[in-house]
Amino acid sequence: MRMKVPRQRGRPRGRHHSLADSRLLEYLALISMKYGVDSNDFFNSFVEAWKSQQSTCESLSIECREKTRDHAVFLITNGGRVVAQFSIPKRILEETNPLKEFAYVKVPRRTRVEGTRVKPLQIRDLKSGMNQINLEAKVLEIPKPTPVVTRFGEFAKVANVSVKDKTGIIKLPLWNNQIDTVSVGDVIQVENASVVTFRGERQLRVGRGGQLSVIEKR
Repeated sequence: MRMKVPRQRGRPRGRHHSLADSRLLEYLALISMKYGVDSNDFFNSFVEAWKSQQSTCESLSIECREKTRDHAVFLITNGGRVVAQFSIPKRILEETNPLKEFAYVKVPRRTRVEGTRVKPLQIRDLKSGMNQINLEAKVLEIPKPTPVVTRFGEFAKVANVSVKDKTGIIKLPLWNNQIDTVSVGDVIQVENASVVTFRGERQLRVGRGGQLSVIEKR
């Protein structure tokens, strides 16, 4: 009698990869497919960044933000926009083209990769030209507002508020009624902001599409 072999649902994991590693590789394959880059070139860009801190792959820029004995944390941007930030185990970085078996697998867009969740950006990660920035920071200083005339000929007041996290300090210009919504010591959350350089100084700006909220009062 011929025995029936049960079929496995879904895609089998690689022979030497744990479930978490497989999900990470599927996630990387998904990014490479989304941006139309060769999966092998994409993976090699991480290896290059791991060795020399930065690399590029087509429109994507990859930066190694942190290295430990077992892992490395990478930041991926596309034209200044943050794509993702996550860690990759050293054992995977030492493999040869581990994305090969995952390159043509369609992963559900809502799949959350265990151990590779996008980490909140910190002030040290911010570079001029970035947008769609979300972060949390503490209000360090609120200077006296300065009266200005906008490009539309209107009078306004602006205060270049200093905010900080454990990685650094950055100026956050607040306008008119925004200034009165925060106090020194408040923890704020900034959403959909951008990073610019003004008079040689890096600034975090919240435009019309952005949002500023106080999540913890002093």
